[in-house]
Amino acid sequence: MIHKLPNGSAVAGQLPKGCEICEEGAKMVLLVTGQCAFDCFYCPLSEEKQGKPGGYANEKLISDTGDIIDEAESIGAGGTGITGGDPLLQITKTLVWLQILKEHFGDGHHAHLYTATADPDKVKQLADAGLDEIRFHPPPEVWASFEDTGYPECIKVAKESGMKAGLEIPTLPDMQDDIRKLIKSAELAGAEFVNLNELEFSETNWRELKARGYEIAGDVASGVKGSEEAALSLLETDTDITLHYCSASFKDGVQLRRRIMRRAERTATPLEIITEDGTFIKGVVEIDEPEKAARHIADEFEIPDELIRFDGKKGRIELAAWILEEIHEDVGGLAYIVEEYPTADRLEVERRPLNPYRKD
Repeated sequence: MIHKLPNGSAVAGQLPKGCEICEEGAKMVLLVTGQCAFDCFYCPLSEEKQGKPGGYANEKLISDTGDIIDEAESIGAGGTGITGGDPLLQITKTLVWLQILKEHFGDGHHAHLYTATADPDKVKQLADAGLDEIRFHPPPEVWASFEDTGYPECIKVAKESGMKAGLEIPTLPDMQDDIRKLIKSAELAGAEFVNLNELEFSETNWRELKARGYEIAGDVASGVKGSEEAALSLLETDTDITLHYCSASFKDGVQLRRRIMRRAERTATPLEIITEDGTFIKGVVEIDEPEKAARHIADEFEIPDELIRFDGKKGRIELAAWILEEIHEDVGGLAYIVEEYPTADRLEVERRPLNPYRKD
């Protein structure tokens, strides 16, 4: 029986544990490396990360392992999705980071990993390090001949080592027959689930998708025309393993939004207002010598320390929006009400100038 999930997603069978945590917004995305041995034309990874060796915990560039723990704690993570690129290309770093998570949060912290690499020895190392679930990502050219690849052996090793094992692929609407063969082969190999993601346009793959004749499904969403319909049809495949369709809008409208809200609730300071979307509203003053100016403004207007601060990273003053609304004409700099995400990169959504014509 097919069960409907939020934002058009659906599942036939028991939802994988990693997906349950993802739906709660409680999954930290741990990108070990943007490097990959495969060159999948549909790869949606951003230009900032694709092909680069650096790692990220959600949106935070990792400089040391403490960043991983800090980011996990900032969202109250119940689990981690280890991804790339392909994390098995940097297996030592992957194992170290996995062990750090398990040691800090305990065995109850669920960890699942995505890989296109079929290497039984590395799969066994991951199991020994405490990985709970592995998701293989075979390239499209082997979907119809999956049984002749190294993936079935990897699934066998994973299950014998106590892990859950399955596949995760994008739903290419013109390859439904190959995907059906893949599902059958995955079942014979002992896989417990196949996740079918909606194929979507991104800043890095749109040229390749266009060149292959794919079209966008609507004016707002990034999904590829026909991908959702193909996935929902594939959920009707006669099989005993779980088939799960995850829509592009689910990732943005449910998983990401809930994760952002969790982070906002745990990291907001008294000067920040949390919106219903989980973003922060705050006042910002851009001025020469902002650190000195922040002290002056705090003293002159008797602003409590918790409602004003010098932001050294962005070189500006931040203070409660309701206070800046009252004093913006007298702060001596350009004043704005800013909305930004509570994420590590603090992506700005909008800014509204309060004194746009100020000359001093």
